[in-house]
Amino acid sequence: QVQLVESGGGLVQAGGSLRLSCVASTRTFSTYTMAWFRQAPGKEREFVAAIFWSGGTTYYTDSVKGRFTISRDNSQNTVYLQMNSLKPEETAVYYCAANPYGDLRDSQIRYLYWGQGTQVTVSS
Repeated sequence: QVQLVESGGGLVQAGGSLRLSCVASTRTFSTYTMAWFRQAPGKEREFVAAIFWSGGTTYYTDSVKGRFTISRDNSQNTVYLQMNSLKPEETAVYYCAANPYGDLRDSQIRYLYWGQGTQVTVSS
């Protein structure tokens, strides 16, 4: 069982930045594709970004390209999401997730382990 714990959420003004972190409790962290998803009030959870186990390949949903950066530190069992130029419509609970299948996909079905989420609120 893999436990994921997110942190770094909070309240920020539109145009501001936040950096989310997710720490995984597994010795095999470096073998997992890691991703961030988000769920806005009244909406379905959606894919934001993913990073391959090696950190060399990343994948973003179109709406965050150029503003968000996903990265990882396998020595610290941690994945990050740097979010810049935040918009009010990006207010959501942000979830960290782990995919043990070794692929880089945006389908939630591929992600077996999920964190509890961290709230990001962007004020206008």
